[in-house]
Amino acid sequence: MNPETAELTSPRIAAVQATLPGAPAAAAPTAPGPRARAASRPAHLRAGAASRLAALRADPERMRALRESWRALWSSRLLVWMAGMAAVLTLGYGSSGTAFNPPGITAGFGWLGNLLAAPAARWDSAWYLVIARYGYRPDLAPYTSPRQAYFPLYPLAIRALHWLGSPMVLAGVLISLAAFSLSLYGLHRLTTLELSAGAGRLVAGATGAPPVARLAVIVMAFSPMAFYFSAVYSESLYLALSVGLFLAARQGRWAWVGVLGALAGATRSTGLMLAAPALVLYLYGPRTDRPPDRAGSGPRPDRAGAGARAEPRGLRAAAQRRGLWLVGALRPRYRLRADILWLALMPAGVALYSAWLAASGGEALGPFHAAQAWEHHLTGPFVGVWDGMKAGWDGLRQLLSFQRRHVYFTAAGGSPLIAAWHNLMELGFLAASVPMIIGVLRRLPAAYGIYVLAALALPLSYPVTPQPLMSIPRYLAVLFPLAIWLAAWLAERPRLQRPAMAASVALTIVFVAQFSTWHWVA
Repeated sequence: MNPETAELTSPRIAAVQATLPGAPAAAAPTAPGPRARAASRPAHLRAGAASRLAALRADPERMRALRESWRALWSSRLLVWMAGMAAVLTLGYGSSGTAFNPPGITAGFGWLGNLLAAPAARWDSAWYLVIARYGYRPDLAPYTSPRQAYFPLYPLAIRALHWLGSPMVLAGVLISLAAFSLSLYGLHRLTTLELSAGAGRLVAGATGAPPVARLAVIVMAFSPMAFYFSAVYSESLYLALSVGLFLAARQGRWAWVGVLGALAGATRSTGLMLAAPALVLYLYGPRTDRPPDRAGSGPRPDRAGAGARAEPRGLRAAAQRRGLWLVGALRPRYRLRADILWLALMPAGVALYSAWLAASGGEALGPFHAAQAWEHHLTGPFVGVWDGMKAGWDGLRQLLSFQRRHVYFTAAGGSPLIAAWHNLMELGFLAASVPMIIGVLRRLPAAYGIYVLAALALPLSYPVTPQPLMSIPRYLAVLFPLAIWLAAWLAERPRLQRPAMAASVALTIVFVAQFSTWHWVA
């Protein structure tokens, strides 16, 4: 028995088969049409929706965000689908013999349906679709235990749309596209908010918020790994929740912060890391809901306050001044109020998922143990960076040797040349992110840099043995502060914008072609 046939050996096979394609469905009552449903709504709800729509149209900044995010959405998705379908028509579907891909999950939709599904339903998509169709089934452990590594919110959403009549692959794509559209709009609004609060922090000269916000959504939509945002993956849902959480925290809407944080934790394990930047924004800002209760920082170590007594010179006095400045800088700018209790909701998503698994006969820590199926192992903090550097170096030696008989690293199965290329490519993505991370730490509010470091701490401290930086390019794609900083950096260098975006589009085409033809990307 294996994960693909676990359900077929279950005593409840009849209930499982009832969900398969082609099974007779019970007749459903005819639902009222959209006009009938709209007419049946209470008058005050219709009036409220009309007033919100009017307020949206009257706000030029929000309308600009809608237009520019929509333009980035449809143009980037057109590129993804055209590149993916062209690759399949040219190269064929490739081999999925090494992938987890139960029958009828990512194929079986006819010639056109299979072609359209190619850029969207590959690799981990099969896990989400299997969970959406069959559930986690902890009673069939250990055969179904690897499913627990995929958190439940995204497959639950797929199942909900499927219950309404949508095919599962289409449901996953629709959820990803809807979440990605919200992500781009939220990213535009968040970038504009940051620049309005302190444009000098990001952009020098006359460049203002709108050009950088437009660049931010373009950078995000056309990043090399952005094709995952329309695939049956949880990336776009997590991105929408994380961007929404930052936007709500910047506006002091802490109830929404708690709810969005809980939903992000139910989407993927790194959702727990959002608690750190949320707390930093609560205590230190910047926030638009109310002015700070205290000054931003204490006295600088290189100058005394006005009217202060002359202090003795020397190393001891300098150390005392630095200590006073550090204490002042760490002192929260906002006093604690009752609304901080909303942040206690943020771990609820993970806690409920773990509690449900334990109550269903599984392990409460099953989601974290399940990663061992992919040879994850715990190391020291960020030790995966060193392991990835060694793997990248060995991969370079393997490629330059032009042979496969002698392998310079721990073999992971398959061609050692392909594995070497993956290790080298993933190291390249991590190296390219280093100046962006430094830029975020230097030029954006502290919460953004803390979020990036916290989100990367988990995969870089829990690497895969034969491929330490596995999926790092995909993890970097959802870290939206990197896109904000890169957009600000490009806004200061107009001559680099076209070459940078051309290179990103070229990489997107290559990676989409690989993904659509069942070649592992990240």
